Amino acid sequence: MQSTISKNYTDSAKSFLQSQTNLCLYIEKRLNRILYEERNGKNSIFVKVKPSAVHKMALFLSGTVTRACAIGIAGETASGKSTIAYDIISTIEDFAEEFNIKNAITRINTDDYYYDRSEMVKKAGSFAEFAKHYDLDVPEALELELMKKHIKSLLFGDTVFLPEYDMSGTAIRRDNVKLAQPSKIIISEGLFTLTSKIADAFDFKIYVDVTKNVQKERFYRRAQERNLGDSADEVYKNASQKAQTYIHPTAANADIILSGEADRAAYRQFIIQILALIKEIYFNTES
Repeated sequence: MQSTISKNYTDSAKSFLQSQTNLCLYIEKRLNRILYEERNGKNSIFVKVKPSAVHKMALFLSGTVTRACAIGIAGETASGKSTIAYDIISTIEDFAEEFNIKNAITRINTDDYYYDRSEMVKKAGSFAEFAKHYDLDVPEALELELMKKHIKSLLFGDTVFLPEYDMSGTAIRRDNVKLAQPSKIIISEGLFTLTSKIADAFDFKIYVDVTKNVQKERFYRRAQERNLGDSADEVYKNASQKAQTYIHPTAANADIILSGEADRAAYRQFIIQILALIKEIYFNTES
């Protein structure tokens, strides 16, 4: 009797594993087709995609990997990484609302992990003066170890209270103010998101590439909004130099390199195609 039960259990497990394998292979094939069509279309959003990233995506989408996944997006200042992250999040949230999916995605902003330097700003007299003497463009300016701890906690299913950094020029960081719920996807973006202190927290590493002229134009527009004044030139020069050391090398470890200059609608359209695949597999109501 015990032998029969064990055999039935083994056969059931094998059948389940086989079905998971078949589903994973099917999803990977479909993903490759979607990627092929997108990359060969006009103004592709992709610069590079590692085959291993497609396989890994299929593992998560098929349910072969059952835990939440973490996505890290990095790139130079004004590369477009925050905009891309926003478009990914809003598109997924719309899908989640349509199909009543709870806790679909949680965003962690890397910039919120800058150390509080408000007293230094007060002493300098302004953020512009502070920025002349304090380097914000190195990983050591952020508490990346805390960010990694928060990501890991969310992946393990724990609720976390995140910090919030004031980007208006006060350099104030308030800790434990933003409630973050465990979600199916944890997404983070920032200058140093893929640096060595934190990169291994992410299942998918994305780098956003941008040409120097476009990046510079965006930077100065943002500098004006942040009242950097005469210090903008020095801040830009320092940011560009430090990017060569701390940011550009992280592209080599990225699973995916995106163009920071593609049309925003193209990013959304790609995510919509992935969500359509999920809809076909898990929400197809046709008999």
